[in-house]
Amino acid sequence: MAPTLPRPWPDSARSGPLVESWQLVRTGSIRRAASELAAALRRVRTPEDRAAHAALLLTCRLASGDLSGAAVAGTVLEPSLVESGTPGVLARLAHAELAAAAGDHERALMHFRRAGRLSDADGSALVPWRSGAALAMVRLGQRPEATELARGLLALAEEMADPWHLAVALRTVASVDPTADALTSLDRSRGLARAADDRRLAAQVDTDLAGMLLLLPGSEHGRTVGLLRAAEDYAIGEALWPLHGRISRLLGRAGERARPLHEEAIAQLTGGERRVAQLAARGLTNRQIAEQLTVTIKGVEWHLSRVYRKLAISSREELVPLLDDAAHVPATA
Repeated sequence: MAPTLPRPWPDSARSGPLVESWQLVRTGSIRRAASELAAALRRVRTPEDRAAHAALLLTCRLASGDLSGAAVAGTVLEPSLVESGTPGVLARLAHAELAAAAGDHERALMHFRRAGRLSDADGSALVPWRSGAALAMVRLGQRPEATELARGLLALAEEMADPWHLAVALRTVASVDPTADALTSLDRSRGLARAADDRRLAAQVDTDLAGMLLLLPGSEHGRTVGLLRAAEDYAIGEALWPLHGRISRLLGRAGERARPLHEEAIAQLTGGERRVAQLAARGLTNRQIAEQLTVTIKGVEWHLSRVYRKLAISSREELVPLLDDAAHVPATA
């Protein structure tokens, strides 16, 4: 289950330099949001706006699989870790999500809990620290505690009747509560995510639901594949490669082939990066690539690290199908 967008909104969500970026992330337009955030950086002035800008950027980077970029945004948020109010909440949530993405669930849980204490102190009871903390607890073997926390979140969301919070709460319960009717919870969450106009959350829930259906004998194959194809369209269009990777794996389990990655994922490689990637995919070592291209080994390593980051992969083996799928895509200058 992927991280949710940090809330409550700071004042800059309603006016100021980040209003458009907040709205874009809220509706799942991650690529446009990242572009707008780059343009908005020079207009950010206040500490609250700086924290909000970094938190939004970290959300976009994690969604696209750019862990190094997310880490940079996390560094910007470090001074806010000691603050109270919205900057402190945003910093804690962002660092929790960053730790969870790195597999450090103990650290993630610590940050989620501290975000919870800060949010409870200023009345932001529905800030999604509970969702993230519950998932971290499950991964740490604390399922009873996770279930209790998820049920508490659902009770609060039902009382507030906010579609977005209720969708997140239902998805969380479906993920951590072994006694819950997961299919019913996810079906409700789907409708609420769409009512909240959050395309990313809707695609995540569709993927969750499809994964659940695949576990059930006799489930309707057409519905499962339809859910995955809809989520796949969104993930490819927004270049959300972690989500796309999960969808691809589920399609494989359903006996279907995932559609090739969007051309723009490969087109963003420079000519030098493309040449290094092609040689690496053919099995050449870094030293052999360096000799063939007349560059240093460190230069090869640098190019490969950028290729891996841009394509959200971690090994040479993963390059082969990507480059085969995109053999016709021109490299950027």
